[in-house]
Amino acid sequence: MVVPGISALFWDVGGVLLTNAWDHSERHRALTQFSLDEVEFNDRHELLVSSFERGKITLDEYLERTIFYRSRNFTLQAFREYMLSLSKADEAALAFARELARSRKYLMSTINNESKELNLYRIQAFGLRQVFSCFVSSCFVGLRKPEEAIYKLALELTQRPAQECCFIDDRPLNLENAARLGMHVVRMQGVEQLKKDLAALGVSA
Repeated sequence: MVVPGISALFWDVGGVLLTNAWDHSERHRALTQFSLDEVEFNDRHELLVSSFERGKITLDEYLERTIFYRSRNFTLQAFREYMLSLSKADEAALAFARELARSRKYLMSTINNESKELNLYRIQAFGLRQVFSCFVSSCFVGLRKPEEAIYKLALELTQRPAQECCFIDDRPLNLENAARLGMHVVRMQGVEQLKKDLAALGVSA
């Protein structure tokens, strides 16, 4: 029996190629920077994060309901700019992804949870359109990891059989449904480990 090779690579973005855009550590930094009550903020954030990451509400609407529901001594624009400044590249991981994209051996796509404005900013700021031909982002498709439906949609959009696909994410929970559907999965714990794990699947630039 011939085992099919990998023809498509699906990547998480935050925690794999870039820092997370608005995860707990980024939220903590922003709340500390602007001297905000973390418990009060988190109560509101938890009620809104699903709508925010599914593209149901804008960034401004999210901030108005989590922070600017009362007067502050800073502007919404100042807070937005600080949020954007928290995004940084993992240069080694991003360089490796670019190498794989340039090889043209693999369809390159994301499967990532991200709010629309932050996602578009990060795509532009870090040149991700030159790496990926498809963005299966929660804000575009209205689904979030680890829901099985987002992985199914990624396979349907790209028309690749699951056994020819590999999904890379830093969180084990996000890998489970992908593996259940028959995709190969790699947990990102560092770029050298990532290269070795992909090489074991026959993936190289």
